[in-house]
Amino acid sequence: MTKEHSPDRLDVKAFAQAGAHLSGHDTLLKYQRLAEEAKGLHPDLRVDWMADGELRSSHGMDGQVWLRLKASATLPMTCQRCLHPVDVPLEVEREFRFVADEATAEALDNDSEEDLLALSREFNLRELIEDELLMALPVVPRHDECPDEVRLASSDEDFEEASAHKPNPFAALAGLRKDKPTP
Repeated sequence: MTKEHSPDRLDVKAFAQAGAHLSGHDTLLKYQRLAEEAKGLHPDLRVDWMADGELRSSHGMDGQVWLRLKASATLPMTCQRCLHPVDVPLEVEREFRFVADEATAEALDNDSEEDLLALSREFNLRELIEDELLMALPVVPRHDECPDEVRLASSDEDFEEASAHKPNPFAALAGLRKDKPTP
């Protein structure tokens, strides 16, 4: 008898013990925070993912629960250079070791090189996928080469001209200083 594994309520330990595999091609609408980053554009975009569970021996301990995750998506964002739409490809490939509870994960986190998560019988894999894709978003989305020439200037000619005709406010202070005799 094979057990069905659900990405919304995943028994991580049973998933790893079975050496199971899950994959999906979800619409962006299943990932609310990710869809908000795309500003609601293109709800037909897809998030492709796959997850594999396994038991491994590490740190002298047998039967440690591991999850390998791969996910990809392309999000429409706004280029911060030219302000035109830009498709940003996101790729995530991570491995997670599961420990007994949150306290154990927190205690081991500083000394551990791997990513630690708390073991759960109702783990939401889609939330993990969304978190990882959100962390893969660029801080400043932009084209490699913008489709239109981008004028990089901090001010225009009118601004420079107006500044040239303005008297320096400290010039009057300099005049006061010259009038006073020095002791």
